[in-house]
Amino acid sequence: MVVTGVDSIDVLKPRRVGNSLEDDFIVGMSSKQKFLPPKYFYDELGSQLFDQICDVPEYYPTRAEDGLLKEISHSLITDLKPDAIFELGSGTARKTRRIFDACESANCFPDYHPIDVCPEILVTSKEELSSRYSWLSVYPKVGDYMKGFAGFKNSTNQNLFLFLGGTIGNLTESESLLLLKEVRGLMKPNDSLLLGADLVKSPDLLHAAYNDSDGVTAKFNLNLLAVLNRRLKGDFQFQNFVHYAIYNPVKFQIEMYLVCVENQEVYLKKINKRIHFQIGDSILTEVSRKFTKARLESLFAKAGLGVVTHFESGVPEFALVHAKLHKK
Repeated sequence: MVVTGVDSIDVLKPRRVGNSLEDDFIVGMSSKQKFLPPKYFYDELGSQLFDQICDVPEYYPTRAEDGLLKEISHSLITDLKPDAIFELGSGTARKTRRIFDACESANCFPDYHPIDVCPEILVTSKEELSSRYSWLSVYPKVGDYMKGFAGFKNSTNQNLFLFLGGTIGNLTESESLLLLKEVRGLMKPNDSLLLGADLVKSPDLLHAAYNDSDGVTAKFNLNLLAVLNRRLKGDFQFQNFVHYAIYNPVKFQIEMYLVCVENQEVYLKKINKRIHFQIGDSILTEVSRKFTKARLESLFAKAGLGVVTHFESGVPEFALVHAKLHKK
């Protein structure tokens, strides 16, 4: 599908050289536990499927975070009065609309800079937001926040950085620290960061959230094979893999896999690689870490950020953390 407007989107140059899909695939498939970074989920279809996941009854994080945003956004915006909002991994910006509603009611009209790896979703999001909020100036940017942003422009006096959805849990401890330090480096003294994080809770709730009865999460997980087939010219067969997600209580994290159910050989023409799978082999496609308040505050402190307010929902537990530069 051709999407108009993609050519007009700014592309943020990375500060660090990161692995390509080809590199990540070769490393991941060569490991004892095969794995792939979750960022490759988010092609256009993957982004749409994730948006559908947010609506399934079992998937509580979106509703819990949305409820918190509805509760705190007005007072937060009234207090901060940001000139600009920068959102990492913005996707469809569905929950961010709580922030925009609060801006509208507070007569605060910041610019919005959504940053995502999928240009098509950025175009669609800009069209929807511009239609709904006539005052909102949207400046979409394509970029991988894990590679950093060279030449990032932060020229306004007071900015609000958003990192919502509990996505911090998809990163390792070292990756989380690297990202928060990267954001800290972009912030000015008056800037703020609002970050969403899922909290430790009942294993039953966690298991259900990642194994919804409608099978949307399974489609989302399996779509990764379509991404590999398209970008690496592979011949993965969907029917030879199944979605499998479990909660690991020792590591406080959900682990999501694609499990092979048929002996097979997969050929990736673009990189001229043949990968052998036996029944029971698996690819780790996502980890979703769950936090406690103490672990979150420790992570922010290590990154040089001070927690201003820790907002927390009732059951199912989810947190929004408002942080600023740590005062020396």
